[in-house]
Amino acid sequence: MDRRARLLALLTERSFARKKVVLASGRESDFFIDCKQTVLTAEGHALCGELMLDALAKLPECTVVAGVELGGCPLASAVALVSFQRGAPRDAVYVRKEAKDHGSKRLLEGDTKLAPGTAIVILEDVVTTGGSTLNAAQKLRTAGHVVVGVVALVDRLEGGREAIEAAGLSLVSLYSRADFMA
Repeated sequence: MDRRARLLALLTERSFARKKVVLASGRESDFFIDCKQTVLTAEGHALCGELMLDALAKLPECTVVAGVELGGCPLASAVALVSFQRGAPRDAVYVRKEAKDHGSKRLLEGDTKLAPGTAIVILEDVVTTGGSTLNAAQKLRTAGHVVVGVVALVDRLEGGREAIEAAGLSLVSLYSRADFMA
């Protein structure tokens, strides 16, 4: 089985469920996909790192990948690790939803040594409306970085792509709703 098919099998087995849920966007849905249940397995982590790193080739060049809290953080770590193993390292940054209320009070983690204008691709586990992605892009831009695109594990096909593209960013997704539902 090839890597893409294997990751889809893992996501289907460990992360996907046909059930009524209320999403972070407030919308109701007839299916749920909790990618963390796959991404946090050793095999899922490795496959996500490989396939998402490969997907970066479809976007403008970047030197850093940013994971959106919480689901995107292990994706950014996986891509950073695989990129180092392949000899073309890309560091990871985590984008918090809210600034820490103690210590450094940071919105971004891992960015203290990045030069202004660093080219960054945002990594997401699931895109629904695109709201969290666009919020993360704004935080990265406010910090002086350039967001050059987005890679998502799953696009729910619920308007997120259109919102992200309307904001001037390209979205590459490994899978979509159609891969899980006939």
